[in-house]
Amino acid sequence: MKPIILRPYQQECLDIMTGTKEGNYLNQMATGLGKTIIFAEYCNTTDYNILILVHRDELIYQPIKYINEDVGIEKAIKKSNGERIVIASVQSLHRRLENFDPNRFDVIITDECHHSCAKSYRKIYDYFNFKIHWGFTATPNRNDNIRLSDIYQRILFARDLKFGIENKFLSDIKCYRTYINYDLSKIESDSEDYKINALNQAVNTNENTLAIAKVYEDMAVGKTLIFGVTVDHCKSLQQEIPNSIVIDHKTKYREKHIERFKNGDINCLINCGIFTEGTDLPMIETIIIARPTKNVALYTQMVGRGTRLCKDKTHLTLIDCVGVSNYDLCTAPTLLGLKFNDKETSRSKKLEGNLFDLPGKIEKYVDKPDIWRYQYKEINIWAKSKQLNLRGINFFKMPDGSLILSFPGFKIAIEPIDNLNCTIYKGKRVFAQKLIDRLYKYLLETHMDKRYLWDFESVKKWDKIPATEKQIDYIKKYLHDYDCKNLTKLQANQILSRLFNK
Repeated sequence: MKPIILRPYQQECLDIMTGTKEGNYLNQMATGLGKTIIFAEYCNTTDYNILILVHRDELIYQPIKYINEDVGIEKAIKKSNGERIVIASVQSLHRRLENFDPNRFDVIITDECHHSCAKSYRKIYDYFNFKIHWGFTATPNRNDNIRLSDIYQRILFARDLKFGIENKFLSDIKCYRTYINYDLSKIESDSEDYKINALNQAVNTNENTLAIAKVYEDMAVGKTLIFGVTVDHCKSLQQEIPNSIVIDHKTKYREKHIERFKNGDINCLINCGIFTEGTDLPMIETIIIARPTKNVALYTQMVGRGTRLCKDKTHLTLIDCVGVSNYDLCTAPTLLGLKFNDKETSRSKKLEGNLFDLPGKIEKYVDKPDIWRYQYKEINIWAKSKQLNLRGINFFKMPDGSLILSFPGFKIAIEPIDNLNCTIYKGKRVFAQKLIDRLYKYLLETHMDKRYLWDFESVKKWDKIPATEKQIDYIKKYLHDYDCKNLTKLQANQILSRLFNK
C-alpha cells in the first residue's frame, strides 16, 4: 500500500488527535475534505485498540483501503476475530455487545456522528470503557432538541465548506431556485423532517413531475444526481427524463449501474435515500433537490455528493426545487448557516448565483426594519432550538448570528454560537451558556439601575405602549421614509438596536 500523503489541514487534524489522550471530541469537516483518510491514518499511527462505528453498509469498507493491517468487521453474518481495529455497523453491534469485553477498545471513532444521539449509539458508548471518543461529521446539526453537546465536550478541529472551496479542495457552487407548484406549509412534521407520506402526496403529482423534468432539460449541466421523495416519486421522474435510472435500497447490481453512470452510459441518477452519505461520485456536475427537507444534515449531505473536484468540472450546479413552504425549508443558504422566510421568497430569483454571494443578497432581504421590529420573537425560537437560556437578557440577534446587548454606557457582543453551543470569547472557545450566565450575573451586580433596558421581562411591557417621540425621531433620522404608524415602544427599541449596531 502506498503511503498516505495528507493535505496540510488533514495533518493538522491528525496531530491534534494523536496529541489528545482522553475525552469526547468532535471533528467537523465538510464533505469531500477527507475525514476517512484522517481517522484511517490515526489507526495507522497509534497502537490503540480502535472501534470505528458506521451506520451504513457503504461506509464500512471505505476506511479499509487506507488501513495498513487486517481489520475486523461486525456486520450481519460477518464477525471480527480479535483484530486491533474493528469497523462495525451500529445496527449489528448494539445487538451483540455481550460478545465483547467492555475494556476491549481504547478508542471509539464515530463516523457521521450527527447520528450519535440515537439510542443504539448510546448503548454502545455506555457499554465500553474507552479513553477517547472521536466523532467525525460534516453536519453537526440536529432538527430535534437533542444536543450533540450531550455526547461531545467540544469541537477540536473544524474545516467548513467555505474553507474547502476557497482553498480549491472542493468545487465552487452556483445556486439556482426553481418554483414547483407544491405547498409544504401545512405538511405535518416530526422532530427531524416532513412526514414522508404527506410529503410524497404533495410533491409526487403529474404536474410537478413534468415541471422537474423540464428543470432537468433546461438547467442541468453534465452528469446529474436527482434526489426524490420516495421510490414511486423517483420512478415517476424516470419516465419523463431520458437516459436516467432509479437507484434505491432494493436496486440489484447497484455498483454496476453506478459504473455505467461513471462511464457515461447513463446521464442522470435518480435516487431515494441512497446517495446521502459515503458515496464518492466527483463527476457529478448538477444536483437537483426534488426532495424538500427541513433537515439541515440531510440537505448538506445531499449537496455534498457534488462538491468533490473532478477534471474538466468547473463548478457544481445546485438547483433547489421550491414551492410554498414555511421558514424551515432548507435551500442553498442553509449551507452557510443562513435561513429566511422561504414562504415569501419561493419565486424570487434574487437569491441565486455563487454560493458565497448569497449572504449579502439575503442580508438585503431580511435585514430591514419590518424584520427587526419582530426580531425578539425569532430570537426566542432560536434560543429554544439551541436549548439556551438567555436569562431574559434583551439580546438582538445580528444577521451573522452574533448576539448584541447595548444600552447607554454599555455594549457587548457574543460571537456566533456553534453547533455544540460554544462561542469564541477572548480568543478561546467557551460554552455560550456559561458566558450568558456570567453576563447575567454581571448585569445584576453593576447595572440594576438600567434593568428596564436589558431585562426583556421589563422591555416586553413596552409592546402595549406607543413608541415615544424620541424613538420615532431617531428612527426617522436614519430611515426617512419608514412608516412609524402604530409602532410600539418595544418594536421601536428593536429597530433602534439594529440601527445603532449597523
